[in-house]
Amino acid sequence: MKNMGQVIFAFFEDYLKTQKGLRPGSVRSYRDTLKLFLAYVASDCRRPITRLILSDLSAQRVLDFLHMIEVTRGNHVSTRNQRLAALHTFYRYVGLQYPEMLAEAQRVEAIPMKRTAPPQTDYLERDEIETLFKNLPRQGTLSLRDRAIFMVLYNTGARVQEIADLRITDVDLDGPLRIRLHGKGDKWRSCPLWPETTELLKRLIADVQGNQSSPLFVSRQRRPLTRFGIYKIVKRHTAGLRHSTPEKKYRGVSPHVFRHSTAVGLLEQGVDSQCHSGMAGTCQLRNDLPLCGNHPERKDGRCYDLPSSRRSFDNIAPK
Repeated sequence: MKNMGQVIFAFFEDYLKTQKGLRPGSVRSYRDTLKLFLAYVASDCRRPITRLILSDLSAQRVLDFLHMIEVTRGNHVSTRNQRLAALHTFYRYVGLQYPEMLAEAQRVEAIPMKRTAPPQTDYLERDEIETLFKNLPRQGTLSLRDRAIFMVLYNTGARVQEIADLRITDVDLDGPLRIRLHGKGDKWRSCPLWPETTELLKRLIADVQGNQSSPLFVSRQRRPLTRFGIYKIVKRHTAGLRHSTPEKKYRGVSPHVFRHSTAVGLLEQGVDSQCHSGMAGTCQLRNDLPLCGNHPERKDGRCYDLPSSRRSFDNIAPK
């Protein structure tokens, strides 16, 4: 039987990266789970992590590990389920490559996910969107960049990592006006741009003065913005919204709130949920969004015609 280091290396380099083709963010999620799990196993075995063998990875230790992260570390049930999902994948790989571990892999596979309530769905009302854009700074070296970030977030309903990964070459500003987003599962999709977004991006690209492969959004030091940097920018500029609307109990406005806000705005305009799902890069629209079940649906189940959907899409642009 191979040593643990060879097994882990093959799992990441061959299985996750080569065979499954996962993006770096997904690979890092698996890495974090196995890092915690192997450290727990080494502690439980009272041996250095370098001396672990496959037989140490029993199903009982998986159960004990899941109990530990909930009770000792205080992790939420959703975090526990995410760790378990990663371990399910790892043990399937181990069971396939090493038949002597198949029985343990089957026991781990039988460990169920815990039920948990869906997270609260926060979104911004139309008047809050208008207030936000009205109050964004117009002067300063980074004001144009920050305004463009907010406009692209709301225009596209994109995930924050998709925004951070944007390059100048991903933006078409000469027609048709669109932006290409690299989403989950290594899939690309195009999203139309409003004229207001196009004008901001033209000014931003002229200010960046980079080549086509340069990042679209950069820091003060001209380095690519990370998702954490974008998160801080959003938190800084939206802090006042919680004080101006005390009747709404915000957990905090994050970049993902704009993804929900775009979805709600399109549903209010009568755009079919399947049309929005294609633009947002999701299999289906979450059924806990406030407008789901209430917005006007086509009786025949077909998508709204493209011109009508485009007019509805343009109607939610901030004025």
